[in-house]
Amino acid sequence: MGLLSLAIWTPIAFGALLLFFGREEQARMVRWLALVGALIGFAVTLPLYEGFQLGTAAMQFVEKAAWIESFNIFYHVGVDGISFWFVPLTAFITVVVVIASWESITERVNQYMGAFLILSGLMIGVFSALDGLLFYVFFEATLIPMYLIIGIWGGPRKIYAAFKFFLYTLLGSLLMLVAFIYLYHQAGGSFDIATWHKLPLDAGAQTLLFFAFFAAFAVKVPMWPVHTWLPDVHVEAPTGGSAVLAAIMLKLGAYGFLRFSLPIAPDAAREWAWLMIALSLIAVVYVGLVAMVQKDMKKLVAYSSVAHMGFVTLGFFIFNDLGVSGGLVQMIAHGFVSGAMFLSIGVLYDRVHSREIADYGGVVNTMPKFAAFALLFTMANCGLPGTAGFVGEWMVILAAVKANFWLGLAAATALIWGAAYSLWMFKRVYLGAVGNANVKAMLDIGRREFFMLALLAVAILYMGIYPRPFTDVMDTSVAELLKHVALSKLN
Repeated sequence: MGLLSLAIWTPIAFGALLLFFGREEQARMVRWLALVGALIGFAVTLPLYEGFQLGTAAMQFVEKAAWIESFNIFYHVGVDGISFWFVPLTAFITVVVVIASWESITERVNQYMGAFLILSGLMIGVFSALDGLLFYVFFEATLIPMYLIIGIWGGPRKIYAAFKFFLYTLLGSLLMLVAFIYLYHQAGGSFDIATWHKLPLDAGAQTLLFFAFFAAFAVKVPMWPVHTWLPDVHVEAPTGGSAVLAAIMLKLGAYGFLRFSLPIAPDAAREWAWLMIALSLIAVVYVGLVAMVQKDMKKLVAYSSVAHMGFVTLGFFIFNDLGVSGGLVQMIAHGFVSGAMFLSIGVLYDRVHSREIADYGGVVNTMPKFAAFALLFTMANCGLPGTAGFVGEWMVILAAVKANFWLGLAAATALIWGAAYSLWMFKRVYLGAVGNANVKAMLDIGRREFFMLALLAVAILYMGIYPRPFTDVMDTSVAELLKHVALSKLN
């Protein structure tokens, strides 16, 4: 078992183990065991960075073993510069979420923690899979723990939200499965993704494949107009569920565009790039305006996530190095920033049990330490230079200007809307006089919450000040992908 398999199966093994400790008196032990599992899961991803070779677009840490030999299906995993950073990011967010849920979850603690650890391993499996069927199994399997997390520990309308999440994402994925079966036969009975990249497909087949992939990945991102499931799910999901959904699960869809849509259907991707760019700009501008009128903090940040992910798909379909790299950087940065925003809302909710902006006011007076963290995360959500939120968006805007000035100008307006809804929410929740008796009674964050928020603050500042380790890893793979798309057009 190599490092990637350890990264995938360590959290899954710990998650499965936790399911055997269901008695109420075992809850404390379960929490510590979950934390140990999450920390070990993160620790095994660290040697991947040390061993990753720069300057090559080849898959690294490759493991391949027969799975279903009669159908030529393999357990085949590996990472390149495009997928690499999502492995440690997933493991890191899992550690933070376990810490965040330490006191807020009091019922079925073993199942809750187990679901998150299993989900972590499955998501790493999605980013690592090099076999089409293996990718599909991991991709669909992630729905199960998240469905349970929303449906069991969610809010008053949790069943509705869980069904909406499951049905939207499952229906989109069925078309992807049809596309995979078609590619399997076109490749002579192979699910090898690298083989699929080299298939000489005609224009009609590429168009059908492109939209089959679009059905699966656009819902997952989610792109406008198939984004309507996300605000409902975020509002009803527990804090940890919202953090993982925004930080990691949305990235599965964006990653799918780079791993399948662009390399397998490059001509169709170029032909329909105008549509992808248009939908991305609508998400960036229109959904940003929708975020401004929200009264629920979670809904506001949920719409904000749709707007920020619009930058990702915009960068991908501009087809230049800066745009694709910027989209990838934005995915990683959004993982840190959106996770931090939802966990901050969770800190407030644990004390007042309300997500309504009107129920707060003057929180800085009673929770000054927490307000300092919240200000940093809000500024990162605005795209302030020096924070992770700035780097990817700025790269995508530069790429858009390089392609078309008006396109870049439209994308840049997102920074205005982002600042407007983020700072307006901060002003109403944190600044001014103490709003009511509930706010007056709030206690500032303790050591556990401080440590959790500090981890995210360090990540956001480090990436904002020194993004080079992130961009160095992805540069060669991005250049190779764009070269493949361009050559396909010439041929």
